[in-house]
Amino acid sequence: MAAPSPLPTHLYKILPSAPPSPLPARLPLSDLDKNDGYIHLSTSEQVPGTADKFFADSEELFLLKIKYEVLAKGTDGDGEVKGKGQGKAELRWEEVGRGCFAHLYGADLGRGNVSEVVGVRKEGSWGESLELEW
Repeated sequence: MAAPSPLPTHLYKILPSAPPSPLPARLPLSDLDKNDGYIHLSTSEQVPGTADKFFADSEELFLLKIKYEVLAKGTDGDGEVKGKGQGKAELRWEEVGRGCFAHLYGADLGRGNVSEVVGVRKEGSWGESLELEW
């Protein structure tokens, strides 16, 4: 499926608990990501709905903020671009029941591709609590 137009500036990975600080080169995959074979990501517009659907009972979430262009290049968690012969990293836009979402194949998230970790406390719904950059 085609990427949205315009392309987002950032993508986000939602975590139910704080990642290690400082971030390691490779963060452990969630059980869902392990089972599906890719890392689930959301645009700023998708994060509130995803948080309300999958993390409704959480009072605090942590978002890994990642520059879109960094993942589109195939940058792994260690900061290296994974190209041919290295198990190429690939960012794909795929249709899921609720829309078109970004999925990262063949790479990990970590200090080499995550630009910021944002902690957010829930006030009302996640939609009311989250204001993110597109």
